[in-house]
Amino acid sequence: MSLEASAATAHAAPKFRRLRALYGVIATILSVLYTVIFAFPSALASFFNHGHAATPIIRAWSWCILRTCGVRVELEGLENLAGLDGCVFVANHQSLFDILAVICHIPGEVRFVAKKEIQKLPVLGFILHKSENIVIDREAGGKAIRRAREVASHGYRICVFAEGHRYSDNQVHEFSDGAAWLAILTRLPCVPMAISGTCTIMPRGAKFVVPGRRMKIRLGEPIPTAGLKSADRAALTRRLEAAVRAEFDPDFR
Repeated sequence: MSLEASAATAHAAPKFRRLRALYGVIATILSVLYTVIFAFPSALASFFNHGHAATPIIRAWSWCILRTCGVRVELEGLENLAGLDGCVFVANHQSLFDILAVICHIPGEVRFVAKKEIQKLPVLGFILHKSENIVIDREAGGKAIRRAREVASHGYRICVFAEGHRYSDNQVHEFSDGAAWLAILTRLPCVPMAISGTCTIMPRGAKFVVPGRRMKIRLGEPIPTAGLKSADRAALTRRLEAAVRAEFDPDFR
């Protein structure tokens, strides 16, 4: 009987993989459809109330994609946000699903720091800019800081993916000092944010999602920036990177 059971299991495995792959294709197509449906109302709402009117639409957009793709999000460390108003979340980055999960599951309204190249995307670039996300131009650093201060003053929390771009090797990579620099100049406390599990959902370069996966967001203890100067950004960056590494779970699936 054990040999028969093993043979049945081996026979079922390829079928299961094919069904999962089909599910992934369908979920990806539906996610694109959601983007088409939600893009225009998000763009329109971003004109109102400093972009706050767009937040519930963007959350619904993100929620639909997460649910359709069967992605379950575990959130730990919420107690570390107690008493915080404005802050800078400093995170690792493995997948586009990192952004969707932060939008849906982190309390308050979160806006992201993005490279200026994102503005070249039709409609999406416009929505990102008008809904109070911070587009960074390395040649205009002062303008970026003024924008960050303005975004924080409108009641948003700011999220920075400190590695610079997405990595899909299930490791935390070296942080650039941009997040620390922004936090010091805006005088906002930093909250380390470790995101685990998303490299298996939709790695960089993948065309289709791998559905039915789990991911975890773990928030660390806030790190104050009051009294720090620009010269302290390297030390703060190392501290933030160490904190994210400590919370990151490479075995999470």
